[in-house]
Amino acid sequence: MKIHIVQHDVRTLRMEENLAWIREELESEASREAMLTVFPACTVCGSPLFAAAGQLDVQKRSQEVLQQLVEMSEHRAFVVGLPLAVQDKGLCNALVFVQNGAIRAVVTKKYLGVDEQKYFVRGEGVQVVDFLDERVAIGFYEDMKELSKGFLGRPDVVLCCGCQVFDYRRPYRVRYRMTKTVETLGASMVYVNRIGGEGSYLYAGGSVAMNAAGGLLCQLPYFEAGCATIDTQLIDTVEDERPEVVELVYKALVCGLRDYFGKNGMRRAVLGLSGGIDSALVATLAVDALGAENVHGLLMPSEYSTDHSVKDAVDLANNLGMSYDIVPIKPAFDTLRSMLKPVFGERAEDVTEENMQARIRGTLVMSYANKFGALALNTTNRSEAAMGYGTLYGDSCGSLGVIADLYKTEVYELSEWLNRDGERIPRNSIEKAPSAELRPGQKDSDSLPDYEVLDAILTLYLDEAMCEDEIVDEGYERELVHQILAKTNRNEWKRLQFAPQLKVSPMSFGLDRRWPIS
Repeated sequence: MKIHIVQHDVRTLRMEENLAWIREELESEASREAMLTVFPACTVCGSPLFAAAGQLDVQKRSQEVLQQLVEMSEHRAFVVGLPLAVQDKGLCNALVFVQNGAIRAVVTKKYLGVDEQKYFVRGEGVQVVDFLDERVAIGFYEDMKELSKGFLGRPDVVLCCGCQVFDYRRPYRVRYRMTKTVETLGASMVYVNRIGGEGSYLYAGGSVAMNAAGGLLCQLPYFEAGCATIDTQLIDTVEDERPEVVELVYKALVCGLRDYFGKNGMRRAVLGLSGGIDSALVATLAVDALGAENVHGLLMPSEYSTDHSVKDAVDLANNLGMSYDIVPIKPAFDTLRSMLKPVFGERAEDVTEENMQARIRGTLVMSYANKFGALALNTTNRSEAAMGYGTLYGDSCGSLGVIADLYKTEVYELSEWLNRDGERIPRNSIEKAPSAELRPGQKDSDSLPDYEVLDAILTLYLDEAMCEDEIVDEGYERELVHQILAKTNRNEWKRLQFAPQLKVSPMSFGLDRRWPIS
């Protein structure tokens, strides 16, 4: 069977825009020559919908688009996805199989995600339809495990429509499940996933097709729109390309940045450049996503900043070709201290004055954003967010947390990868000891464990869901483990006030990992 598969960036709540590209694809020569065209799940109105799924206007507009597609389907067959009110059941996340001007089947999602359960009812799962003398199983990716139970017999072809959020811990999990399904059923299989960024969520694409022998018939690129026509009966296969994870993370973050700005009608970004590795990495990603002409850096040295920090920030800006301004914060810092002297009296300077400097910098970045119509990029990493190592309304401010889902050690890894063909991030920014430079001689290590140890423990706790005793059994000191876990839990209130973040891990703060704050 010749099947045309399409991975595309589906625009959330832009039904009319989605209709335009769906129609364009259906009218293409490749689609017309195929027997069946398959789109990703949630094709008509995107995902995640959250509370919008329950709005009658959203449902009505989605069904109007579906009706227009049905009307143009003479001598055609295709599968699209949308929220659909099913009689005697309720609102379902559905896939609709359309053929020759009629709806042949409505497949409703059975295994719903946590957020989906708030707005959709549980569906029936995978369905098998007869099409061109073959039994075709149609379903959502999450429901495909039903096929292994044997309830639906043995289909000849499996069509799997996905809307899978990228997870760098398991970037090829779909491939593993497909291989197992093909081995079990002896059927050919097609998996179609969407691409693009939608707020915090990133969709990788990577659509693939396999023949009944498990051979790879085609593989579409990651984080790029694409389409292909395959014949499920073919024996000839293609090479299985699996980019290294660090490359996928890079593509995910660049895609997320580009779409966050583009879909919100923004072009310009601003961030504070400290000369450190976090801001250097965020600036590099922003330049790659938005273009150097749309990224501006503010260098905001204090009396505690070192000369090399300013030089490192300048070198970075010059390497990337981005503009920058140097705005020393000492005048504002001195004024604040003077204003508060009658209130503070003779109390010694402490973390209060350190936080003042961070908040001055946050004010400057946000002021630039307001004046020039830019969005401020936050540079906090996941290790810092876990420990609460950051100033609320200071370095925590911003419109988007670009690397908030990367541990510090992963920040170093990605920075080294970006320098693989030549220095973009200054070597000194990578090699020097991390510091917030809020007091003389300050280092991150004054307040935090070594990042290699910290990130290892956080990985076990956050990503592997291990408890204190289990982590200690892995060879770590109990007192250190206890302190790290306690700090992680204690700082949930602070993380709740951080910027939205680009999600690349399986257990992102605020999205997946939520903790009581009192």
